[in-house]
Amino acid sequence: MKFSLRLSICSVFIVVGFSGCSNDKNDKAVLQLDEGLNSTPKVDTLVKHTDTLSIVAVGDIMLGSSYPSEKHLPPDDAKNSFVAVDSLLTGDVVFGNLEGVLLNDGKTTKIDTLKLKTKYAFRMPERYGGILKRAGFNVLSIANNHIGDFGMKGRMTTAKILDSLKINYAGQLQKPFAVFTINKVKYGFCAFAPNANTVSINDVTAAKAIVSRLKDSVDVVIVSFHGGGEGNSFQRVTRKKEVFYKENRGNVYEFAHAVIDAGADVVLGHGPHVTRAVEIYRSKFIAYSLGNFCTRGTFSLARENGFAPLLRLKIDRKGNFLSAEVISVKQDKINGLTLDGKERAFKKMKELTDADFPGHSLKFEGNTIKLVDLAF
Repeated sequence: MKFSLRLSICSVFIVVGFSGCSNDKNDKAVLQLDEGLNSTPKVDTLVKHTDTLSIVAVGDIMLGSSYPSEKHLPPDDAKNSFVAVDSLLTGDVVFGNLEGVLLNDGKTTKIDTLKLKTKYAFRMPERYGGILKRAGFNVLSIANNHIGDFGMKGRMTTAKILDSLKINYAGQLQKPFAVFTINKVKYGFCAFAPNANTVSINDVTAAKAIVSRLKDSVDVVIVSFHGGGEGNSFQRVTRKKEVFYKENRGNVYEFAHAVIDAGADVVLGHGPHVTRAVEIYRSKFIAYSLGNFCTRGTFSLARENGFAPLLRLKIDRKGNFLSAEVISVKQDKINGLTLDGKERAFKKMKELTDADFPGHSLKFEGNTIKLVDLAF
């Protein structure tokens, strides 16, 4: 039975022409599909459909890079990276985007096509993995433009460390998705990006195939994407292909809707380094960008790059949106990650949602997002 299911999954990838397998001519890594689909049955009979599930989600995480010099590491060796939000990183799923590798040494393989200095290659010491674990993160995306900064060695070492810490992750060709059970609920998680060795955000057909196969075997499917242009000029959801430095960063609106049509329950975006709008589509929640959450060293924290949401999402057992609490956080070079009493991320999220999705069905009040009550 295991063999037939694995063959069926592989057939899907062959039929749709999974372009991610060839987006780097020099990478000979073989796509390995997670056997988690066969590990346990769906658990509809174990948990009532009225139960509420909690998903905590944040954007980019890079705790400090030892490349090219250890001067880019925080003075406390990252031990207090999350102290300001420690009590808030609690939920069934606690998600973030790991923007860089866990690796003690090695030279970058990054080709400086943008005429940028190599300070933009991110190599966190391997011991920082334990900091992520202790903070509460149990699901990470490793589909982004910095997970390949130190080549195969960086990608493989990062995966090995996350495996040892029992942190679920996905997004590389070697690990397109993960399946895991938390509190008797079976989750499927997959992640996408426009970068080499990642599962491609630009192959929407293949992305839908992955999501559909997951939905057949799990209760809740969470999709992460790293897409869109970067910086203050890219705060809007354009509904078009976004090009940044001549690179196709995807049509994130089309992608998010497509994967929900295929069975996704929650879609979590990151990559632009700024907060973007949120949307409800077919009763499912989409965050188009969660910004810079905890990014030390050479990250720009100017203007909108310096604040972000910590999202505490509630969904029902069918994956439908119930509510979200938005905790606004901020960063600076001296104090690191702290709470933002001005609640700029929440206000920006409301402003952009009103602008990008006029007539939406969401009510922003206090620091919460709820569906508008249409009963009268």
